[in-house]
Amino acid sequence: MKLGEILRDIDFRSGYYDSTLKVDDVVYDSRKAREDTLFVCIKGFQVDGHSFAAEAYRRGARIFACEKDITLPGDAVILKVENTRRLLALASANLFGRPAEKLNIIGITGTKGKTSTSFMLKSIYEAAGHKVGVIGSTGVYIGETRYDIENSTPESYLLHKFFAEMLRDGCDTAVIEATSQGFKLDRTYGIKFNTGIFTNLSPDHIGAAEHKDFAEYLACKKLIFTQSERMIVNADSEYYEDITAGTSGNHITFGAGDGADYRFASPSFTTGRNRLKTEFTCVEGETKTEIDLNTPGYFSLYNAIGAIAAARQDGIGYEAIKKGLSAAFVKGRMEIVPVGKEYTVIIDFAHNEFSVKTLFDTIRLYNPNRVISVFGCGGNRSKLRRYSMGEVIGRNSDLSVITSDNSRYESVDDIIADILIGMRKTDGRYEIIPDRRKAIKYALEQAGEGDVVLLIGKGHEMYEEINGEKHPFDERLVVRQALGME
Repeated sequence: MKLGEILRDIDFRSGYYDSTLKVDDVVYDSRKAREDTLFVCIKGFQVDGHSFAAEAYRRGARIFACEKDITLPGDAVILKVENTRRLLALASANLFGRPAEKLNIIGITGTKGKTSTSFMLKSIYEAAGHKVGVIGSTGVYIGETRYDIENSTPESYLLHKFFAEMLRDGCDTAVIEATSQGFKLDRTYGIKFNTGIFTNLSPDHIGAAEHKDFAEYLACKKLIFTQSERMIVNADSEYYEDITAGTSGNHITFGAGDGADYRFASPSFTTGRNRLKTEFTCVEGETKTEIDLNTPGYFSLYNAIGAIAAARQDGIGYEAIKKGLSAAFVKGRMEIVPVGKEYTVIIDFAHNEFSVKTLFDTIRLYNPNRVISVFGCGGNRSKLRRYSMGEVIGRNSDLSVITSDNSRYESVDDIIADILIGMRKTDGRYEIIPDRRKAIKYALEQAGEGDVVLLIGKGHEMYEEINGEKHPFDERLVVRQALGME
């Protein structure tokens, strides 16, 4: 590809510029720089790519994009721009043939619910005959292929690379989690969402390496309105007025209230053999449709009704919607493991105070006989999280089995000692079994009719990280082996 094609629709200044120069790739990591690459100097929280321009030159790069002055030999082409992250986004789109323009893209933002809503949409659209790719916190899903990614909304280069692969695989729809960090760091810059969805908002991701305060967090979430052709908004959010203030007002609403364009009514939470049943009536104008969800909990009603609202804008009928929602599930998020017993086994990624509280609120809707929780806490992470999780789980469980969970470079015994500080503030019964495999087996042996066994913390992860090494650990397989099913 020629440099002129890579720089299409990008404003820049350069003392020397030849549009016919060959460009094979766009890179922002100096270790990947080579001949015929455009090296983009990006400023991060920890390092500044401008400092690595000389290293990229030594590796063969001769074309550079920067925000501030850099000193390189005379044969280097230096492109000066106001924002290199935005250049990276636009240049990456051009490199891969602007794949986002050829897909129906649904972007989802909000503090909670992004992942669940993504997979509900995937299931609905596939039931309607579409092929869907997903990008989010549990990875990238394209056909039968799954990729791990470091960020729920990956860097713009990776986004366009994945979009291009989706097109090659026959996808016509892409669902992505559009995070506040993704907006702040211009990872989605230049992408037009056919549909944007706002799920909810609560104070989160505030800190030195994320957002300086809640106002900035909200402002970044709000950017989805400027990038979406149409918006689907949770009318029940306590921040509804803030998130919609100053927008066109031409958005579609969902929620439980009578004023919403799409609303859920008559929710029902019941138990069946190895299943937590969630049912409700979807109301769209005069149309009422009975919906059976495969994902439990009150929050699932909001995720489902938001997904329904988006699907209806694309003309998807209720038969496909019903079929899709009855089959949808998210790996590691309130995931029920089929065990054929009179008790229920659930795997969930909850790994902080807020998420475990939400988990227990969900479980209580189904009036379990007892709740047995298996959990640990991650090593090299905040001790405060350990205290709070120990206390919350202790107060809400009939039996807690305290064990390991990605101890990393810390001693499991030290982590458990911290958990016990919170646990001992409660009257909750607990057992300590540091080996997570043995802890799960013990919990299953204690379970009886009507009980719920919660395996907390690992979720979609397929490993345990110990002393810098990731050891294979699939809780689904561990459960089946413990029950003699494997």
